[in-house]
Amino acid sequence: MPLHLHLLSSPATAAKLAAGLRAAPLRRCHSLAPAPRHTDRVALASSLSAVARSAGPAVAAAQTKPSVSGKKQVLISLSDKTDLAYLGNGLQGLGYSIVSTGGTASSLEAAGVSVTKVEEITHFPEMLDGRVKTLHPSIHGGILARRDQEHHLKALKDHGIGTFDVVVVNLYPFYDKVTSGNISFEDGIENIDIGGPTMIRAAAKNHKDVLIVVDHNDYPALLEYLKGKRDDQQFPRMLAWKAMQHVASYDSAVSEWLWKQSNKGEMFPPSFTVPLELKSTLRYGENPHQSAAFYADKSLSLVGAGGIATAIQHHGKEMSYNNYLDADAAWNCVSEFDSPTCVVVKHTNPCGVASRKDILEAYRLAVRGDAVSAFGGIVAFNTTIDEDLAKEIREFRSPTDGETRMFYEIVVAPGYTEKGLEVLRGKSKALRILEAKRSGKGMLSLRQVSGGWLAQESDDLTPEEITFTTKSERSPQENELADAKFAWLCAKHVKSNAIVIAKNNCMLGMGSGQPNRRESVRIAFRKAGEEAKGAALASDAFFPFAWNDAVEEACQNGIGIIAQPGGSKKDEDAVACCNKYGVSLVLTGVRHFKH
Repeated sequence: MPLHLHLLSSPATAAKLAAGLRAAPLRRCHSLAPAPRHTDRVALASSLSAVARSAGPAVAAAQTKPSVSGKKQVLISLSDKTDLAYLGNGLQGLGYSIVSTGGTASSLEAAGVSVTKVEEITHFPEMLDGRVKTLHPSIHGGILARRDQEHHLKALKDHGIGTFDVVVVNLYPFYDKVTSGNISFEDGIENIDIGGPTMIRAAAKNHKDVLIVVDHNDYPALLEYLKGKRDDQQFPRMLAWKAMQHVASYDSAVSEWLWKQSNKGEMFPPSFTVPLELKSTLRYGENPHQSAAFYADKSLSLVGAGGIATAIQHHGKEMSYNNYLDADAAWNCVSEFDSPTCVVVKHTNPCGVASRKDILEAYRLAVRGDAVSAFGGIVAFNTTIDEDLAKEIREFRSPTDGETRMFYEIVVAPGYTEKGLEVLRGKSKALRILEAKRSGKGMLSLRQVSGGWLAQESDDLTPEEITFTTKSERSPQENELADAKFAWLCAKHVKSNAIVIAKNNCMLGMGSGQPNRRESVRIAFRKAGEEAKGAALASDAFFPFAWNDAVEEACQNGIGIIAQPGGSKKDEDAVACCNKYGVSLVLTGVRHFKH
């Protein structure tokens, strides 16, 4: 099934926008009024044959061509009226005649701007409870007519239609409406804009002759352009691009909402669009020779979902491509735990995890799990960082020599006290301090492959939702089973082949990313050392043979319990080995591959 994933722009385009349009991410309309009849655009449903005759005096701006009647006209129809008075007064000062509709016209008049109300000249009321408003030749003829085509101009003249030189439109607040809480299906339907997108698309199509503006942030640039102070031939084209993207993003929200209303429980539609919003360009990608940018996913399903994409940065250097990946890995892992927990991540793998009632102790244990890897890593907490914890993070010395102050790229937590934030800022000017909300459950996970995308449900299973079945002769003690569950949860966030050794809610060692699972076992034991005796070992996949996958090696190293996916007859060899050494073997029935 095709997946249509639409990016807002390339980093190069974004740079041009920043320099020219200053194209800040499009704001959603903030009006949360009840489902309106929308008097704006109402009378636009009728003929505008008299617009050319009733328009005000014209000013010949350098960048635009004369309309059929020789008068300059602007069509304005807005749901979000931010900075409308500024725009109206600016246009009126330049001699433009403003044609507008109900609410927009009233707001302009209140600001002292002269407005021609469409209903005064069309003599045609809105129809079908406001559903038919702007779909009329007198509007779209005036927008779509090409000024360089004589037969277009003749057709307008024959039908008494005036042209529009500028169209300023934004859309009904559908996005805000359907994400504001409980909303009826009928109310959602009535907030789907039809006339607005049609006018936007028409103006964008004819951007050579008509300037289309959908974002109030572009009003200053528009006025400068109309004054002839901007000799920018790309300006109309960039406005058109932005307008088309505005409609595309809007349509993606409508489509997503309708799918969920019509196909409850089905996660994978035949096709869909992901609306992405540029948050920042990055210095480079994974490597310095790769350009990169960071986009936020504006899908309805992710509203309020939390995660690193919506984190607040309180301090430090700008985030890099790898910073985002590592911070995401650390935050997703620490968010799994309910008790106070610290997770240290290096290259997207947790190298230290510890849970304790005392978060200070959890932090120290997490760093000691692999102090070499922790240096220069990302440290994440699932508790608020107060002054005491901030001081510990700032002053803690590396366990490798007891002298070197630990260095981190990022600290991420759900919150900070005022004093805690102040102390932490003093650790380093470069230290990135992030505040994030816990990531939501039940999300759609996307991953790109060459020429396509893979989609899957997010891996939200926790140990509490899994039945651990004992397969060995020796049943585990309660504390051993708790260690196995902790290790298994850590292994969920370690790259396959993943092996985690843990005891007393602390990760002692892990092996990750090895094509040979036996090597992952050996790496984990090297890190855990003597502390591995009596500990739990978790594997993200099945140990089919004792001799091949190091079950016997694990037993010989004194491991107390092994937790692994199972359910196959092939596990008989592993069971026999565990019985031989008196080690408990529990099967989860669920595996956690992480590539």
